[in-house]
Amino acid sequence: MGIQGCLELLGGILLVIGLFTRPVAFILCGDMAVAYSWRTFQGISFPSLNGGDAAILYCFIFLYLAVAGGGAWSLDASRPTEIARRDI
Repeated sequence: MGIQGCLELLGGILLVIGLFTRPVAFILCGDMAVAYSWRTFQGISFPSLNGGDAAILYCFIFLYLAVAGGGAWSLDASRPTEIARRDI
């Protein structure tokens, strides 16, 4: 629980400022998938009945951010990429 809390706190801060968005969102997506799977061990697998609807929602939101990236206003957009360094 402590490690998961640290992951969510630091990952949330990094996502808000837009730094390392894709890898952090991928890690948090897996974190939420594990949290949902632990919740379904109680026997009920429907998300709205077992209380796992928030975990599954965040899992898909983090998966979207892992695929789409941080966007134009993130700190990731201001960092030089490997392709841009080769052109210089």
